[in-house]
Amino acid sequence: MSTRWGKPQVADALHSVVWDVNMPNGAVVLIAVAAALVGIAAWRLSGAWFRYHGRMVVTCPENQQPAGVSVDTRHAAATGLSGAQELRLSGCSRWPERAGCGQQCLSQIENAPDDCLVRSILVRWYAGKNCAWCGQPIGDIHAVEAKPTVLTPDKASMEWNEIPAERLRDTLATALPLCFSCHIANTMLRKHPELVIDRSRPSLSGGPHSPR
Repeated sequence: MSTRWGKPQVADALHSVVWDVNMPNGAVVLIAVAAALVGIAAWRLSGAWFRYHGRMVVTCPENQQPAGVSVDTRHAAATGLSGAQELRLSGCSRWPERAGCGQQCLSQIENAPDDCLVRSILVRWYAGKNCAWCGQPIGDIHAVEAKPTVLTPDKASMEWNEIPAERLRDTLATALPLCFSCHIANTMLRKHPELVIDRSRPSLSGGPHSPR
């Protein structure tokens, strides 16, 4: 159904357009400033989120042993809006026994957050490596794709979230890289060996570290 506009309606529409075009310069400046402030806030929030979000591993200053920690990213992002970002822990593998500590380990995260992030440590560890079973390069690791896993000396394969952060470095010291497809095959082989016949991969009878 069509709508016929009369002169009053056309005049009102033209007035609206003219007002938009001739908007006072002060209002335009205010809108631009507001948009810039929103952009800066969003940039700082997202920066804090990506920098500190996820499991981390630090060296506990008390016993000099690895500890798995997580940062309160909401607090870091909120305080970062004022320019004076403040970090605090939201979890630690030594809690609740050592809850209430001084959180001196935060200095390690402040100085090198990427070196403490579990996902960053793992990505660097896989770089240039091939799958221990199929021999295919691990390649680039993307956030939305299935991640490669690790093959431990007891022939078990583990996904990233199954490795306690405080045991990450010890695990990687003796593990081999395994692509996700081979991880699925290995899991099936361990849980249901009677159902799996896979001649495309080497036998693990001698362990993942045995020569082939």
